[in-house]
Amino acid sequence: MSINSVYIQSVAAVYPENPAENNRFAAKDPNYKEWIPDVGLRRRMSRIVKMGVAVGLQCLQGCEKSIDAIITATGLGCLADTEKFMRSIVEQNEMSLSPFSFIQSTFNTIGAQIALITNNKSCNTTYVHRVFSFETALLDAFLQLQGNDLNTILVGAADELTPTVFQILTRLGIGRNFPLGEGVSFFLLSRSETSNSIAQIIDISMFSGCFSEEELKKRQCELLEIHRIENAKIVSDNDFKRICGEYPTASAFGLWHVCTQFSEREYCLICNSFLNNHTSILIKRL
Repeated sequence: MSINSVYIQSVAAVYPENPAENNRFAAKDPNYKEWIPDVGLRRRMSRIVKMGVAVGLQCLQGCEKSIDAIITATGLGCLADTEKFMRSIVEQNEMSLSPFSFIQSTFNTIGAQIALITNNKSCNTTYVHRVFSFETALLDAFLQLQGNDLNTILVGAADELTPTVFQILTRLGIGRNFPLGEGVSFFLLSRSETSNSIAQIIDISMFSGCFSEEELKKRQCELLEIHRIENAKIVSDNDFKRICGEYPTASAFGLWHVCTQFSEREYCLICNSFLNNHTSILIKRL
């Protein structure tokens, strides 16, 4: 899908910083006290919610004006709270259930908490489209910036890896190519370029099917040909999943990785594949 460009003004992420243990990457927890000073609020949040809120607020640091929308994405949601609620159903025989874990397990918890903390009453949306979640959130941001009088949108993606899900995914063979992982990445997008702009997002591609490496490369080249780009750097998931691991929204980390690690002004195509679902994000480093 060809779209007009949008600019990345700031980025933030948490990701694994240590070697994988037992074929599993664990993201490094940020300093929650710095970003969520309210002790009671921190205690009520699960780890993935605290992580998402902290990274989202970090991405907003230095943003003087109120943002016009918050769009979050997740492949599997707040799994720890979901598991906790499901266990209570069984253990308590569906009687006297506390709604707290259920409330905290809903997919839009991270975006909602960021809005509450920043007193933001604008559009707040969460996408749960598995491997397409982050790219769909990005596409929504493009449409919002182009179709409405919006200037800045916060877009982020988050997924966690619990012991239960690790066992299930391992049995399904999903961790064969890369260790299973987790992480949170946020981006502040704007409709116009500024002196602080990090990169320009040019296009997004999403498609499904069982393709060979040659067929995937052909599709990547076709996307570059549409924009008449000859010398783009191809950043495959093989490049960034060795750092963050395998999870549905790992492409968000891939975008963060390119924005922070690449310094040259060049075109980059970030490619991701997960369970025969494929995405590409074309950007230009500024």
